[in-house]
Amino acid sequence: MGVLLTTGQAAAELDCAITTLRRLIRADILPGLSRRGVRVMIPLDVVQALQQRPPAPLHRLGAQEIAVLRVDAARRVDEDENDRTWIGYAPHLGATRLLKSLHGWWRCDPASIAAAGLLPVTLSGYVVAVLTGLDTWQRNTQGRYAFPDARLAGYITDLAAPAVELTSHREDDRALAALLLGTRLHSHSGGAIAYVTPEHTAS
Repeated sequence: MGVLLTTGQAAAELDCAITTLRRLIRADILPGLSRRGVRVMIPLDVVQALQQRPPAPLHRLGAQEIAVLRVDAARRVDEDENDRTWIGYAPHLGATRLLKSLHGWWRCDPASIAAAGLLPVTLSGYVVAVLTGLDTWQRNTQGRYAFPDARLAGYITDLAAPAVELTSHREDDRALAALLLGTRLHSHSGGAIAYVTPEHTAS
């Protein structure tokens, strides 16, 4: 058996908050976890794999600004106005339920999102899904926007490997998903949607 780290040790290695790491654990996208009572132990090689994930190559997308959807690990909810019983990210939901769980009404610049042609979905600073099909939008009375024709281009099932599911039949969607899934994409926002520019993500 390889070396196992506590969540505190793993978070220190990744230079992130323990709460940030726990989101990845709750989403069930880290392999080889061991549970000792309430403690979760993470293999060192998984932590090292996360350290080695490259930054998202946003410069290859040809957009001056990219919107990012920041989510938490999936949780059950009472069925809401979007016909969802889950909100957030978890690969066990499968493509259909996952798309529904990522669909929401957001304060955003819909024209900017449509112009970019995609919406990377991040969990704890890693791209775990990619949404496309954002050409049309709706506005509600609270000034929030939704994209009714959004497609799930692909999503992560194992962040360490990484292992991905490409779920769209469109080649352009699949190419975008393959380019971004599993990469690091840090953003800062008080809401669900953040905006990043390519030069701010290069390293």
